[in-house]
Amino acid sequence: MALIMFDMDGTLINSSTPLVNTINYVRENLGFDTLERELILESVNDPKINAAQFFYGTADFTLEQQKLFEEYYDANCLNGLELYSGIKKLIDDLSSEFTLTVATNANSFFAKKMLEHLEVGHYFNTILGYDSVINPKPHPEMVNKILDKHNIKNTRAQLIGDSHKDIMAATKAGVDSVLVNWGFSNHKEDAIETIEELEQRIFQKFN
Repeated sequence: MALIMFDMDGTLINSSTPLVNTINYVRENLGFDTLERELILESVNDPKINAAQFFYGTADFTLEQQKLFEEYYDANCLNGLELYSGIKKLIDDLSSEFTLTVATNANSFFAKKMLEHLEVGHYFNTILGYDSVINPKPHPEMVNKILDKHNIKNTRAQLIGDSHKDIMAATKAGVDSVLVNWGFSNHKEDAIETIEELEQRIFQKFN
């Protein structure tokens, strides 16, 4: 059976409200002004940006930042959360023919909580977050770990994501990928716009 890996935030689910609110909550607690919603969403996925430096002014995320983020996010991550239109039907259609997994730079505890809240968690054989690897995307470790776990060759897998971090991780692992444009980024090229196009790309790859 072939395997499909989905990024979560911005690909399967619109979690922009809790994400923006949490980052601004941490910033306010650290004495920074809040940032515009669009700036946060564009920057969080940009592989050229050091997120800790950009959002909080430190080279790496500190324990204080992580604690502030996780406590607020845990309490608020289900607020305003929704599946993108057409995703439920897509994964339901795919589930009989493919092994479905999630590769997310979110914490796997939050990922499972959010996907279960939206009643789609059961579709995914594996949900892997940044806390399950040493190097999150754009490093290929997460992709390779999922391939190894399911004993699938990279040629029999595909990764769907809304960020260049997703595409870079897939490419480094030798996995085909699809960039979608309904998420947090606004891509000017090489991205598809609709669920129908995504379904076509999946079946082109595996038929």
